[in-house]
Amino acid sequence: MDYGINGKRALITGGSHGIGLCCALALADEGCDIAICSRTKDRIKNAVTQIRKKGTEVIGIEADVLSVPDIENVMKTVKEKWGGADILINNVGGGGRWGDEDVLKTKEQVWTDVYGKNALAAVRFTMLALPHMKSNKWGRVVTISSVYGREGGGRPWYNMAKSAEISLMKSLSLDKDLVRKGITFNSIASGTLMIPDTGWDEERKKDPEAFKKLCNCQFPMGRPGTPEEIGSVVAFICSVKASLLNGASIPVDGSEGRSY
Repeated sequence: MDYGINGKRALITGGSHGIGLCCALALADEGCDIAICSRTKDRIKNAVTQIRKKGTEVIGIEADVLSVPDIENVMKTVKEKWGGADILINNVGGGGRWGDEDVLKTKEQVWTDVYGKNALAAVRFTMLALPHMKSNKWGRVVTISSVYGREGGGRPWYNMAKSAEISLMKSLSLDKDLVRKGITFNSIASGTLMIPDTGWDEERKKDPEAFKKLCNCQFPMGRPGTPEEIGSVVAFICSVKASLLNGASIPVDGSEGRSY
């Protein structure tokens, strides 16, 4: 299937690893030029090498999304190189394991940092990306949220931030001035994923048998998902085939979540 986005320019935040890198690779497979940002130079270098093998143009930018000047520099770089981004994947985030299980022992800084890294980063990148999309009368904004953004279960600062991301996309999807210029806004409610060098990978390596039992109990499909499975869905959402898909929070979780 031709997704119709060959030659589009895509910016993926946190695009050097995990979900972000898989989104970048999936979009590169469709012929998109790719820009990624990340805090880690080595990961950026490795990701750029992988993406470039797809035959597309790649930009790698070092940035900490808790820094407004860093976000502005990412968008300035993309604007100077390409005029702007046609596709924005708000992937950068995290904080689900931050803080303490005892809410009262968790400092307010955790709440603000998790909110900043997830919801506010998505706001800032989106607001800077929209003028170009409006001018071109076409755009896709996809924000990677979580199943915990749709229902309870995680730590509250993380749930709050991820719920805000879903709300941001839904609210913007109702803005007639934006969506009637061909821009759509959607979010992915991701379930648990097996990503190398993350907490779940550590649990698997620590006690494979216990991990197998946990998967059998917790996940209807008997396993967590993979970032590649998220990337495939994101690529479709960004396609011209998904032009009516707007304002949706799409669970890609193997039915790990319990909401509809």
